[in-house]
Amino acid sequence: MYSRIKELREERHLTQRQLAEILEMQLTQYRRYENGERPIPFDFVVKLADFYGVTLDYIAGRSEASGNGDVENIG
Repeated sequence: MYSRIKELREERHLTQRQLAEILEMQLTQYRRYENGERPIPFDFVVKLADFYGVTLDYIAGRSEASGNGDVENIG
């Protein structure tokens, strides 16, 4: 899961800092999630899936089908 969220971020040419700001969280916390230093809360995974326009299974590495792939705003 951790490598998948890094891939998604990099595909959209976002830095960790930029994404942390978009998600309204501390950079260090986001880094810990992406580096696998902290377990990612389910509600955060849902937020990422909504933002990237992909399925939860894709983020979890259970599927290679990402879904629609449209980047959406977080509501």
